[in-house]
Amino acid sequence: MNGMPLVFWYGSYMNRAVLAEVGLAPERWEPASVTGFDIVVAPRANLVRAPEHVVFGALASATHAELDRLYTHARTVLGEIYLPEAVLVSTRAGAHEAALCYIAPEMTNGPADPAYVERILIPAREWAYPSWYLARIASFIPQQQDGHK
Repeated sequence: MNGMPLVFWYGSYMNRAVLAEVGLAPERWEPASVTGFDIVVAPRANLVRAPEHVVFGALASATHAELDRLYTHARTVLGEIYLPEAVLVSTRAGAHEAALCYIAPEMTNGPADPAYVERILIPAREWAYPSWYLARIASFIPQQQDGHK
């Protein structure tokens, strides 16, 4: 990877199509997980410390310039500030690798856009993440209020 940082993506950035929209095509790309965190999607994906939980996502390579561009976009266009933290990532092959993981220290709470949640579910289904995890992600889709009488 020529010294490129590894990054763990857990939200819509774990969807290669979403990254392609902003001109990113990581050389390294594989399913992975991080323990000690839980995922929340309200309105965007974020991680919160939770020792008994695990979050699934993508372990990928990216240059510092790509990461800067991606997270500047998150700040200026999406209005969220994500800061890098070092995490220990587990791959499906059982390897453990250090990676950057971008987490928002605070986020204005709000309902998730169902289309946004689906952009997370697509790769999670493709990588056959556990059914309980797929249900956890799907639980962030706001339930429609039934207006029928």
